[in-house]
Amino acid sequence: MTAALGAIGRPVLLALASVGRVALFAAQVIAHILRPPFYLRELGHAILQIGWFSLPVVALTAIFTGGALALQIYAGGSRFNAETVVPSIVAIGITRELGPVLGGLMVAARVASSIAAEIGTMKVTEQIDALVTLSTNPLKYLAVPRVLAATLSMPVLVAVGDAIGIMGGWLVGITRLDFNSAVYLKNTVDFLEGWDVGSGLVKGAVFGFIVALMGCYHGMTSARGAQGVGAATKAAVVSASVLILASNYVLTEVFFTS
Repeated sequence: MTAALGAIGRPVLLALASVGRVALFAAQVIAHILRPPFYLRELGHAILQIGWFSLPVVALTAIFTGGALALQIYAGGSRFNAETVVPSIVAIGITRELGPVLGGLMVAARVASSIAAEIGTMKVTEQIDALVTLSTNPLKYLAVPRVLAATLSMPVLVAVGDAIGIMGGWLVGITRLDFNSAVYLKNTVDFLEGWDVGSGLVKGAVFGFIVALMGCYHGMTSARGAQGVGAATKAAVVSASVLILASNYVLTEVFFTS
């Protein structure tokens, strides 16, 4: 019995210890955001890498998602003679859920892996030790600009993705489903509310924070050697993706459950 309980408790304690380490790391990053010195050049470079260079993949994901969603809703609505709901459901589905979630997952695949590999390589090649030798806080110099950049850039990416996703549904609606363009756009505008878009932007900021935090954390805690960097990269993507899905449920529960 003791051995069985130990086999169950050991992984639980290890998981709780990992959660505690991540929470402490996040608290340190947040505490350093408002403390000088401020590395604005690193922040600008991170915004360019995380925000601007992620735009093509987010845009492609959004336009195909919007088109596929329109086709699916039309196919399902036709069973109940409710084809006219396509513009409304596409708009709310993209802005509330699919835009931020799929955008976050795509950015996690691209950015979290990149950050973890970059910082992990710096650790292996002792560049982080060199920063300490030069009296530079590695957390302040490496993690804070990336986390702040992702938190600021992700809502912009979500907003662009929402617009392109709705456009994808509109293109499919007028070319494949015989919708009138003006009617489709009017239904979209009339149905959407400000909080539908705003909730997605808040989710985007949270997802951006998670993506960069996981990349920095796993990069800075990676083991030595190429194998350690590879493991850190994989762990960053997996943990960021799982946390995005979990936090999406929590935020949806908070925003839309009375």
